[in-house]
Amino acid sequence: MSNRNLLRWIIIIASFAIISLILWNTYDFFQRFKAEERVKMKTWSVAQSDFLGNLNDLDAEINPVTTHILTDTTITSNPMMMVTPEGEFRILKNIDTTNIQDVNAYLNKLKFRFEKENNPIPVQYQETVFGRIVYGNSALLNKLKYYPLALVLIIVLFGAVAYFFYRSSRAATQNKLWTGMAKETAHQIGTPLSSLIGWTEILKIENVDPNHITEIEKDINRLQTITDRFSKIGSTPTLKIVDIVSETYDSYEYLKARSSKLIDFEFESPDDNIKVLLNAQLYSWTIENLVKNAIDAMKGKGQLKIEISKNDKFVHIRVSDSGKGIPKHLFKKIFEPGFTSKKRGWGLGLSLAKRIIEDYHKGKIKVVSSEIEKGTTIQISLKQL
Repeated sequence: MSNRNLLRWIIIIASFAIISLILWNTYDFFQRFKAEERVKMKTWSVAQSDFLGNLNDLDAEINPVTTHILTDTTITSNPMMMVTPEGEFRILKNIDTTNIQDVNAYLNKLKFRFEKENNPIPVQYQETVFGRIVYGNSALLNKLKYYPLALVLIIVLFGAVAYFFYRSSRAATQNKLWTGMAKETAHQIGTPLSSLIGWTEILKIENVDPNHITEIEKDINRLQTITDRFSKIGSTPTLKIVDIVSETYDSYEYLKARSSKLIDFEFESPDDNIKVLLNAQLYSWTIENLVKNAIDAMKGKGQLKIEISKNDKFVHIRVSDSGKGIPKHLFKKIFEPGFTSKKRGWGLGLSLAKRIIEDYHKGKIKVVSSEIEKGTTIQISLKQL
């Protein structure tokens, strides 16, 4: 285990221990506070028992301490009631029934709740039972009861903020890495590409078959396009008004000419032009990635279709194949960086496609449908002008 992972586990375990200690201390304090409230309620019940007992004895004098306990509002803040053996409510303390229509039903409901919170305390003088004190938790104790939940919620929110900050920081670092690699790749390709252009001019002078030179120039142009793509990573691309049909068809024709003859290509689109804001190089890269993934899914043999359709606001480009399909739970995961089902590959093709379409062109890319061993359809949606 690396030092970083070890430190991470130490922090997690220490945080868990601190949280557990705080929750335990809160629980212990809650129980102590609850016990103190019960002591006060027992004191009040004893005073009430003494008062009611002496009230029936004409010769007895009421103890001043008893009177003080019963009249002092600071002794207890608990809502309470005395219930007689017959079920009547005789004494109410810290219970407001001013705006209650059915007082008896309201008190019965409180009585049921109080009995769940605390065990009733009998009011008894010698052999005479006057009733029992039914009481609930004080307002302060009720607030304290929710303190651990609030504490856990705060800790969870703090953890979520820390996690998202960590993810954002990590994503920013990865973006810098990929941007640097892409620009370095563009730089490295540029040198032999310039040399190839020079050799092409020499071949023209040597009267080599023009058809061969034309095909070489096509591939050189393609390499220049690839270099341009990589150089644009990490910077905001320039978008121009173009016809999405012709741009898609150009990419389709290039890929069809350089793919296996065992692939049955099909292209379907409206006859009219559909204008969108587009960066042609990055868009063709997206189509190329989708087509190559489709060919890999079909293992070099099958049917591949590119279909363009539109509605009032959007144009939809669908790439369909007859390959192995994608399980439904992976529909979103396939667009994450690093995800790949291939033995070779870095899993960057579809994540780049998603970034190009959604971040640069403000469009949408998603798996529309897929069936195992029947094929997959991926759709790009762009806003038309």
